[in-house]
Amino acid sequence: GEPDPETSKPARPHHCSHCGKSFTRFWNLKQHETMHTGEKPFQCSQCGKSFTWLRALNRHEELHTAGRKTYQCSQCGKSFTQLGSLKIHERIHTGEKPYPCSLCGKNFTMLGNLKKHEKIHSGEKPYHCSLCGKSFTQIGSLKTHERMHTGEKPYYCSQCGKYFSHLETLKIHKRIHTGEKPHHCSLCGKSLTTLGNLKEHERTHTGEKPFKCSLCGKSFTHLASMKRHKGIHTG
Repeated sequence: GEPDPETSKPARPHHCSHCGKSFTRFWNLKQHETMHTGEKPFQCSQCGKSFTWLRALNRHEELHTAGRKTYQCSQCGKSFTQLGSLKIHERIHTGEKPYPCSLCGKNFTMLGNLKKHEKIHSGEKPYHCSLCGKSFTQIGSLKTHERMHTGEKPYYCSQCGKYFSHLETLKIHKRIHTGEKPHHCSLCGKSLTTLGNLKEHERTHTGEKPFKCSLCGKSFTHLASMKRHKGIHTG
């Protein structure tokens, strides 16, 4: 017979303490609660205006960039409103990392990334997960970790409506829409979407096989190939 419409509805375990409305996902509840609290967590880097929704921020930022993209990357064509932003972007292509760690010598593209890294040496982990107690060096790492518990996906693609847990994943995803391929092979000039794809491609030139079977010692260019091979041993 027909399914009972009441029992077939998905469970909505997350309840708004302000109005009692229920949600299937925790992050949907969090987004809803901003209506009551007035919280506007998404801030425009150009003018400081804050927004309740990420997609509203994305739409607003287009007002700044429309007709004002004056600094263009000669490598990939991407445009920027500020020269400093272009200079930082160009390091993707050049590999320049001007900020070295004085303790271990590791180099970084941005000063902020160096500051985050330095906490590894100090052992400082001031940010604690309220759900499992795990500690983190950076608040950003804590926020990312908490999404494992909550299922929250706060980063929204304005082109296709897909949501992502991590900002970096959204940025890489957007290249599907823009066609941007910022990583260039120094050996043949081919352009790739992600750094991982570039590294994988470069092995076709170098013959490097970094993935080794722990059972027989055979080496492979790709991790997936090694895993398939390992299945022969394990049955």
